[in-house]
Amino acid sequence: MVSQKTIATDIGFTHDDFAALLDKYDYHFSPGDVVAGTVFSLEPRGALIDIGAKTAAYIPIQEMSINRVDAPEEVLQSNETREFFILTDENEDGQLTLSIRRIEYMRAWERVRQLQAEDATVRSGVFATNRGGALVRIEGLRGFIPGSHISTRKPKEDLVGEDLPLKFLEVDEERNRLVLSHRRALVERKMNRLEVGEVVIGSVRGIKPYGAFIDIGGVSGLLHISEISHDHIDTPHSVFNVNDEVKVMIIDLDAERGRISLSTKQLEPEAGDMIKNRDRVYDQAEEMARQYREQMLAKKQAASAAIRTEEAEVPEEIEVPEAMEIPEEIIPSAEEEIEAMDDEIPSAVEE
Repeated sequence: MVSQKTIATDIGFTHDDFAALLDKYDYHFSPGDVVAGTVFSLEPRGALIDIGAKTAAYIPIQEMSINRVDAPEEVLQSNETREFFILTDENEDGQLTLSIRRIEYMRAWERVRQLQAEDATVRSGVFATNRGGALVRIEGLRGFIPGSHISTRKPKEDLVGEDLPLKFLEVDEERNRLVLSHRRALVERKMNRLEVGEVVIGSVRGIKPYGAFIDIGGVSGLLHISEISHDHIDTPHSVFNVNDEVKVMIIDLDAERGRISLSTKQLEPEAGDMIKNRDRVYDQAEEMARQYREQMLAKKQAASAAIRTEEAEVPEEIEVPEAMEIPEEIIPSAEEEIEAMDDEIPSAVEE
């Protein structure tokens, strides 16, 4: 019988030579790489994947999807080939750990950033609520709707399972935060059918020291105390009660902030009529609104004419200095509301 040692000597090729040859042609894998792999074996709580390394790599069940997975068969099939993310270096057995979840995570953030840039409206079902608001999933990421951005009369608990239109407020992968607004989506949709100077009927939804919130077909507009009457008013409570039906005129539509500003002052035939003779205001509301629109149009035309006149009077050789940049008026924004609720906003990806 001829020994292995004799054969190795005869052909001039030892086991050490063979191992060195494998090392020479072995691929080097690093955490963070995305590689192609074929499912080699499905295990009870994971799967073995052939990625061309000396040892089959392993993917645990919790790394198979951004969503909950109860069995590997829900995601993978034997002999299936797909992309995998290398999560860790080789362990003491030379085995790498892989992830699909991390690939889905990166692509999900890329997608929501794109949707935010497009100012898209998305729809998602509420799967849970907490003290601060409601939880939804967008592209597999967990999103949060602050309570102040939920426009419904239902208790938050009754929203579970309900599909809502939503706009993006904050998309921050670094801080793992995805915050959305139901209110903005409704206001935008409503705004598409509303115009500045239009008279609408609503009901008083709430009263604050600075004004009354008026429900207009499911969205809320603010009737600021300064826009209730030409006469001085100490508090909106002296004029309105909750659930009062009111006629108001739209004086501003701010789609970016999701705000509708309203006025009854501009509908007064005589100063103080909202306090002394509200029926007269409502009876003549359409006529007063028509006059308001004509005045606004006249002012706009006059301003345009003034600009054209100024441009015509400026000699060509005189360089016109750039306009000084004036800081915007500081208005409490949705983003400031979010910052105030930092501790209540859950992360977008469940650990």
